[in-house]
Amino acid sequence: MKGRSVILDDIKGRKAAALMVDGRLEDFLIDPADDTPAPGAIFRAQVDRQMKGQGGVFLTLPQGRAFLKQAKGLAPGQSLLVQVTGFAEPGKAVPVTPRLLFKSRYAIVTPDAPGLNISRAIRDEDERDRLLEVAHEGMKGADEGLGLILRSACAGADADEIADDISAMRSLAEQVQADAEGAPELLVDAPDAHELAWRDWAEPAPDEVVQGFDAHGVLDAMVALQGGVALSGGGSVWVEPTRALVAVDVNTGGDSSPAAGLKANIATARDLPRLLRIRGLGGQVVVDFAPMPKKDRRQLEQVLKAAFRADPVDTVLAGWTALGNFELQRKRERRPVERGLFE
Repeated sequence: MKGRSVILDDIKGRKAAALMVDGRLEDFLIDPADDTPAPGAIFRAQVDRQMKGQGGVFLTLPQGRAFLKQAKGLAPGQSLLVQVTGFAEPGKAVPVTPRLLFKSRYAIVTPDAPGLNISRAIRDEDERDRLLEVAHEGMKGADEGLGLILRSACAGADADEIADDISAMRSLAEQVQADAEGAPELLVDAPDAHELAWRDWAEPAPDEVVQGFDAHGVLDAMVALQGGVALSGGGSVWVEPTRALVAVDVNTGGDSSPAAGLKANIATARDLPRLLRIRGLGGQVVVDFAPMPKKDRRQLEQVLKAAFRADPVDTVLAGWTALGNFELQRKRERRPVERGLFE
């Protein structure tokens, strides 16, 4: 299968979406199995109590609790609008932020962050001028404090479609901000897997959007990921989540050349964002790279930085440990894909 394809389906009653590029699985999304608040959901929450020593405050949601960091000046019982930023670890409160984003395919409306901005990925000056005109028209008469970001998918897109997207996000933002007082309530639900695929896989535009995982090899690709992933040159990489962290092990296989370790490590570094993204893994990641000379570490670090720079999930490269492992800290934007889901 050549080209860029978005495949939509349902797995055990849950919406799912896959992105295939030239026959290789590049991304995978699936709805949570429960009603846990998902990233993007917007709540009217109520302040519960400050957590001294943790620099945050617990909030009451319609179901369960949330945790807000750096929450100065908030009083118990106070209502405020918050947005879920990631999935909570088992037994912990949902992480939220008071900085709301109303995000769609072309537009992101930003309350309390005024200004009109065009994605830096759009470099053609004529195109930027065209989009700036659309932005000015779409935000004319908007509430004070509302800002707008036009995403990279706007490049070459129809002006009316962009304007409709701006109008929808602007109206939603104004409606939510006007509903800030009251008991805890879900105001905007998180997008499901099909909506996320439409919203976030628009750039570059897919060659086709089709239905059915079986007919396009998605299920086979997901099953193959349950074990080790073969690397060019005969090596392999294993990604295994534990309760505390995600462990990644790199093996050189049958390659016994002097540069075997470096080759396997570079291949792993290039593919690591995809391997974590497809599995929905986040939090602390520890990579046990294959043995190689210390002088090669800088080269490997450059490959890692380039690979994660293009990844949509926020990742911090923490560096090397005393035992020679490499640590990453990755945002928990997705729920881990369950091992038995495709059986």
